[in-house]
Amino acid sequence: MKLRLGMIGGGKGAFIGAVHRHAAALDGLYELVAGAFSSNPETSRASGQLLGLSADRVYGSYQELIEREQQLPENERVQVLSIVTPNHLHFAPTKLALENGFHVILDKPMTFSLAEAKELQAVLAASNARFCLTHTYTGYPMVKEARQLVASGALGAVRKVYVEYPQGWLSTFEEGSDNKQASWRTDPSRSGIAGAMGDIGTHAFNLLEYVSGLAVTQLCADINTVVAGRQLDDDGAVLLRLSSGASGVLVATQVAAGEENNIRVRVYGEKGGLEWQQVDANTLQVKWLDKPTEIRRTGTGYVSSFAQHNTRTPSGHPEGYLEAFANLYRNFALTLQAEQAGQKPVPEALDFPGIEEGVRGMAFIENVIASGRSTQKWTEFIV
Repeated sequence: MKLRLGMIGGGKGAFIGAVHRHAAALDGLYELVAGAFSSNPETSRASGQLLGLSADRVYGSYQELIEREQQLPENERVQVLSIVTPNHLHFAPTKLALENGFHVILDKPMTFSLAEAKELQAVLAASNARFCLTHTYTGYPMVKEARQLVASGALGAVRKVYVEYPQGWLSTFEEGSDNKQASWRTDPSRSGIAGAMGDIGTHAFNLLEYVSGLAVTQLCADINTVVAGRQLDDDGAVLLRLSSGASGVLVATQVAAGEENNIRVRVYGEKGGLEWQQVDANTLQVKWLDKPTEIRRTGTGYVSSFAQHNTRTPSGHPEGYLEAFANLYRNFALTLQAEQAGQKPVPEALDFPGIEEGVRGMAFIENVIASGRSTQKWTEFIV
């Protein structure tokens, strides 16, 4: 039985809304049945019409959606709400949805502030709902393989972690044109206190902690605004200290002209290291101290159950961003369906980002910006 899905945000012209809908549709586990696609009721209605939804299930606001859906019979109402609004509009609809018992899939970063994130954590704990945060890159099969390899101890104790996310699309003052994506991402009233560090730095931070299995405990940040007139950071580098005593480096920039979206992570232990990058997402390099480098590939029989679970095609067929995104939706659906059937979800299905990752992501934003403004070399990572 398909899960009934509703969407808040993601109407006409919204890039990420279409990505979420593709991800939800890929495995046939969800059916989009309702939505409040814009704060403009007319735009919402037009978006719903384009998506083929019944007019009486397209709403003018998220409040109307939640109130009206709650009044429907249990076997008709929305079960899962996908919230794909700009950052400043994450908290209120998510809070209301959770309080009314709807499961939530939320785009990252989780909220506008750490205080809001902690409040959502408390609301979720008091509800019977489930929550998924779409840190896409954790959905790649070979990222999961990397995490399992580190967790197995094969590399020995982790000593050094590098993660970088270079983009070039904000190398000029794009927000001065009619670029909708640049406009809200560089606006403190809609994006929050961080630009690049909130938009892509949180992805890099999440990937580092996910693959290494370690938590950042201290940081030292250099945060820059390179393009004249820009209100938020568009470039930064961070030195990190991790929970095991290992150290790390995180780089996130949106002014690396010519770069696209090649997020990359490297982890080095006592016995060897590994490297994964999105430009060659089907490959994981494993580098040994005393033997030749291994090239592990998606779709092969020798990878972990977590990598196999999240692989869709035979080896040699590229899988990318949309499939990784869809893996989060799929795992979330499999978890909900198992629980609805009174069963315990398999560990592979439970492997999706949740509220804890969201809180730590918001803590990263606030700590990294504070460190960038401080003259102190090392600052504590405070959650």
